[in-house]
Amino acid sequence: MQFLSVDGPVTVNIADAGALKAAVVARWRAGEGFALATLNLDHLVKLHRDPAFAAAYRAQEFVVADGNPVVWLSRLAGRPVDLLPGANLVVPLAEWAAAEGVAVALIGSTQDALEAAAAALQSRVPGLRITARIAPPMGFDPDSAAANTVLKQAAETGAGLAFLALGAPRQEALAARGRVVTPGMGFASIGAGLDFLAGTQTRAPQWVRKLALEWLWRVASNPARLAGRYARCALALPRLTREALRLRRDQGAMRRG
Repeated sequence: MQFLSVDGPVTVNIADAGALKAAVVARWRAGEGFALATLNLDHLVKLHRDPAFAAAYRAQEFVVADGNPVVWLSRLAGRPVDLLPGANLVVPLAEWAAAEGVAVALIGSTQDALEAAAAALQSRVPGLRITARIAPPMGFDPDSAAANTVLKQAAETGAGLAFLALGAPRQEALAARGRVVTPGMGFASIGAGLDFLAGTQTRAPQWVRKLALEWLWRVASNPARLAGRYARCALALPRLTREALRLRRDQGAMRRG
C-alpha cells in the first residue's frame, strides 16, 4: 500500500516474511546492499511533516508493516500485508545472514547493550558472525562526517548486514546515507530490537501484543515521553483512513474500467 508523505508516496512493498527473505537473500547473492525500513503509525505522522525523514524513507528499498494500524489500513485499502515488527525481524535476519555466510554489524544503543545483544544473538543463531559493535556517542548526527566513519568502520570488518538501533529518524537517515557511502552493505532499522535482546529494555508481554495493545503498554510505561506521540498518531488516523478508502475506490474503478 502507498501512504502519502511530504515528499511523495511511501509504499509498503514487502507483504510477508517469505517475500522479505527472498528479497534480502537475492541482494546478498548478487553482492548488492539494501535498506529495510519498518513502517509504523508514528513514522506515518513524521513522514507527513518532515521532508528529511520522507527523503530518507524513499531511499529504503524494502518497507514492511511494523504496527497494527499500518496492517489495518493496508487491509482497508484492499492491499493486505502481514505484521512484521522490526524487533521480530532481528533473529530471522540473523538466521538468513548466517545461512548465507554474511557477517553482521550492530550499530546504536550502548556498548554494554550491544555486547549483550551480540551474545544473545549468537546463542540463538549458531554460526552467526558479528564483526562490529559500534555505539555512536550521544548527539550522533547521521548526516555528518562522523556517520561516514561509522559506516566505513562497519564495512571494513566485512559486515554485509548492519542492524541499526538508533530510533527514528536517525536510523533511517543513516541507512539512506549508507546506501551511498557503503552501497554493498544491507541495513535494517530495528529500533529497540537490540535492547530487547540485551534485556536493557522490556518489551510488552506476548499476550498484550496479541491483543494489539502494545502501544497502550508503552504509554503506561513512559507516559511523559510517549503520550504526546500517540495523541498525534490518533489525530492522524482519520486522514489515513480516508487515504486508504480512496485507494480502495481507485483500485475498484480500475478493475471495472
